[in-house]
Amino acid sequence: MAEVTNELLYEVLKPIQREVSLLREGQAQAREEMIARRSHVHAIQQDVNNIYGILARHDARLDRIERRLDLVGTH
Repeated sequence: MAEVTNELLYEVLKPIQREVSLLREGQAQAREEMIARRSHVHAIQQDVNNIYGILARHDARLDRIERRLDLVGTH
């Protein structure tokens, strides 16, 4: 059986340390991408909300125009 020395442990742990470092870098990149996507989705939600607001105003305006022109029956 081979003798376990500090040098041997060090040689085994060096590649593991490099791999852990690479994993951390990958995790940081994935986190940044997720934050960017979350911001993009938030911007899209804001755009959709703005469109709904515009449609609601146009709908209300169209209702007033139809009533003024007596195009809709009053029940």
